[in-house]
Amino acid sequence: MRFRSLATLALLCLLVSVLLTPACTTQSRERDDKSKLHVGIVFDIGGKDDRSFNAAAWQGVKRAEKDFPIVLRDVEPGNPTSIEPAMRAFAERGYNLVIGVGFAQSPIMERVAKDYPNVNFAIIDGVIDLPNVASLVFMEHQGSYLVGMIAARTSKTGVLGFIGGMDIPLIHRFAVGYTEGAKAVNPNIQVIQNYVGVTDAAWNNPGKGKELALAQISKGADIIFTAAGNSGLGAFDAVEQYGKQNGRAQRFVIGVDSNQNGVKPGFVLTSMVKRVDNVVYQLVQELVAGRFTGGFHVYGLKEDGVGYAMDQFNQELISPDTLKQVEEAKQKIINGEIQVTDAMKK
Repeated sequence: MRFRSLATLALLCLLVSVLLTPACTTQSRERDDKSKLHVGIVFDIGGKDDRSFNAAAWQGVKRAEKDFPIVLRDVEPGNPTSIEPAMRAFAERGYNLVIGVGFAQSPIMERVAKDYPNVNFAIIDGVIDLPNVASLVFMEHQGSYLVGMIAARTSKTGVLGFIGGMDIPLIHRFAVGYTEGAKAVNPNIQVIQNYVGVTDAAWNNPGKGKELALAQISKGADIIFTAAGNSGLGAFDAVEQYGKQNGRAQRFVIGVDSNQNGVKPGFVLTSMVKRVDNVVYQLVQELVAGRFTGGFHVYGLKEDGVGYAMDQFNQELISPDTLKQVEEAKQKIINGEIQVTDAMKK
């Protein structure tokens, strides 16, 4: 068992130099502060600086690190094959909580969690039916409905765009909600949909994202919603390319997951935020309090798990009347008066 521990730790040292600071050595286990709980997080491909999904999770655990007595370590896998060794290294070292970011890690975490039933795990955007795993899922279709309304009420061309990362049911959830919200405002509005790809690489190809955005703009789209991770940043570049007229952008993008309004100020109409930061923070808080529970945890508009971002960067871009109507729709969704289609249940 000791040989296995050393081998796994050595592999983890190769994966990421920042893990197990101050040094990855055979003595690092002894150097860990045993008075604190240990939390490890394994990011999705794209890394914690993607200004989107991973970044939100990172903000949450970093805030928890400041507020609670924990030791926090992270891994940014360079490729999908690096994810499982990283998870196993955390579990082998007896970490109190191992967090996986992204649905693609679900089958990996399921294997690891079965091998370490006494370790707590959490998967963001995935579903694993094990007692030691918390499955954290969001009702993205509800938040997407609201930004679809904003887009339709703001559009001058009657044509909207949607760029997804991988062509999978999870991202269809964004697209369907966005389309339903837009059509609730204008039944005749057109929504052009494209996806970057069908593999994990689809999340980290901003060049392709920009290419798709430019193609949609050439077909009349003046507002593009991205749900494509790092690839979506290419759409930000595309709308900026069209510049401003009389101080207002000619084309807009809608950000996703994190508040991306400040990425290209004035060109981002709003962002469909998933409060991954708050959910991860709450998860660590419950761990520290001894209240960690596995099972399914669902976050929608009612739980403030999804929504749209308003700040100094976009407050002049959206009319008060639009915000009034969107807030009314939000309450109707919470009350069950509006049922937004969940594409993952089709």
